[in-house]
Amino acid sequence: MRAEWTLSLKKFVPNRVPKEPYYKRYATPTYFKVHDLPRPEYKRVVYIVRDGRDVMVSYFRHLQAVRGKEIDFMRVVQADKRITSGVKWHQHVEAWLSNPHQAQRLVIKYEDLKDDTIKELRRFCAFAGVERDDAYLAMMARKASFEKMRQKEIRDGGVGILSWPKDTPFVRRGEVGSHKDEMPPDVLEAFLQDAGSTLRKLAYL
Repeated sequence: MRAEWTLSLKKFVPNRVPKEPYYKRYATPTYFKVHDLPRPEYKRVVYIVRDGRDVMVSYFRHLQAVRGKEIDFMRVVQADKRITSGVKWHQHVEAWLSNPHQAQRLVIKYEDLKDDTIKELRRFCAFAGVERDDAYLAMMARKASFEKMRQKEIRDGGVGILSWPKDTPFVRRGEVGSHKDEMPPDVLEAFLQDAGSTLRKLAYL
C-alpha cells in the first residue's frame, strides 16, 4: 500500500502518515484491514469473501460476546442498526463485486484459502508484487493455521481486545458450513430471501 492509500482512524488523509503509532509504515507495500464499503481512496484491494451464512453465525457470536448478553439472531441477519452496522452481508459483497471506483482488486474466497492455502497465497503474492517460494508460503500457512491461532490465544490469555470476555474464545470454529448446525431455519430462510442471488453468484448455492 503506497502513501496515497494511507488511512486514518477517522478519515482518509492523502499523502500523510497518520499519527497513530500502530499505523507506522514498517514496509512497502503496507496493508490495512477494514470492513468499509468501497471508497475512491481504496485503490488496491484484497477482498476476502466467505459464505454469508457462516459469516452471519460468526458475526452473531461475536456480537453476543462483546455485548455480554443474548441477542436476537434474526435482528443480526436483518442488519438492525441498534445492534449492527446496518449493512447487510449481500449489500457489502455486491458493492465490492461491482467495484464502483475501479480499484485494482483481488477476490479471495475463505473456503479456497482453507482448501488450498498455498495456491491462494501465490495469487496474493502475484497481486502484491511479492516473491516468495512455496516452502516459505507453507511455513507461513502453518504459523497462521486455526490451531496455531487458538494456541496463541490460550498462551497469551486472550486477544488483547478490552471488550472481549476472557472466558470466550475469539478463535472459535472457523469451519466451512458452520451455519448448518448453528443457524435456525427461520433465520436461514430470512437470510436467503435477501442474499440468495449473491450466494449463487459466488457458487455458494
